[in-house]
Amino acid sequence: MLFEELRDRLLKLSTACVCDANKMQRSHDPAIEEYRIIDSAIRPVQSGRMLVGMAHTVSCHNDFLTVIKALRDAVPGEVLVIDSQNSDRAVTGGLFPAEANRKGLAGIVVDGPCRDITTIRSLSLPYYARSVIPIAGMTSQLFETQVPVSCGGVVIHPGDILLGDDDGIVVATLAEFSAVLPLAEQIHRKEALLLRNMAEGRSLLDMLNFEEHCAAVDAGIKSTLEFTA
Repeated sequence: MLFEELRDRLLKLSTACVCDANKMQRSHDPAIEEYRIIDSAIRPVQSGRMLVGMAHTVSCHNDFLTVIKALRDAVPGEVLVIDSQNSDRAVTGGLFPAEANRKGLAGIVVDGPCRDITTIRSLSLPYYARSVIPIAGMTSQLFETQVPVSCGGVVIHPGDILLGDDDGIVVATLAEFSAVLPLAEQIHRKEALLLRNMAEGRSLLDMLNFEEHCAAVDAGIKSTLEFTA
């Protein structure tokens, strides 16, 4: 599957649906890897944005010169993924997402501080950061780009795909996301149906095998909680 098709289909889903699909896959095949989930302390600066893009990685520390280099080199559809190595100064601010937006990048994720969040919140670009601080980093040292980095406790390689929403960020390869996509779309359709049914007055418990599952669990019988709608 080409990235463009994957992106368009992922944009209609949620991180929760994709994680549920990956969990179901792994229950049937333990050899399947669990998706990488970025530390929940790295949060979206503005809510309601959907992030899907390929990682363009940056490694730096208290210095944003390398981030400018990545902004220069990144291409549309890429996400700047910045490992600030425990910086205590902002390595991104408001000008960088504005430039990323202009270039057609998919977003910015920084494991470290950012600043200018009022400007960031005014932009449509998805933007995630660990913290906020007003003092900026320096511009005196070039670190590395397009190398494996640690971001939010997971290793991210150039070209890995990030899927993010208000719940957090999932990282996987193109092949991993492609494999789980049909099941994730099925889960999404099922949840939409359940929500419609509840909006019309039907009980959630009426659409679950809850009683049967609890009885089986009590009896020590293997069982799975499932939707029956």
